[in-house]
Amino acid sequence: MPLVVDSSVWVDYFNGRQSAETDMLERSLGMDEIIMGDLILTEVLQGFRRDSDFHKARELLAVFPVVAMLGHEAAVKAAGNYRMLRRQGITVRKTIDVMIASYCIEHDLPLLWSDRDFDPMVQHLGLQSAQGRGGLPND
Repeated sequence: MPLVVDSSVWVDYFNGRQSAETDMLERSLGMDEIIMGDLILTEVLQGFRRDSDFHKARELLAVFPVVAMLGHEAAVKAAGNYRMLRRQGITVRKTIDVMIASYCIEHDLPLLWSDRDFDPMVQHLGLQSAQGRGGLPND
């Protein structure tokens, strides 16, 4: 099954931070199909300060298929998901996280993340955690 990796994990990976999530990403590279969302690609690449790092990361990430995560219908669904979480008393800090989660939910794809904003989306929206795959704990 394809895997979507959130920018929170990619950033840690590129910065050399070791975690359960970056270890899972490392194991998945070359073994699993990893889908790169356009929103995630933007988040990852915008963080590089040096042009050389930006170009190197862009080249490395180009091996993954890039999918458009947002369009009219997806935007409306993401807004509905955001509103449902808010009704539950949950405020997500970054709207883009709800967009990414909504894409994964709609396409039945597991998401690998290290950003706590995704945690309530498992319980309240049915987001699949990739951390539950491969024997890693579901944080």
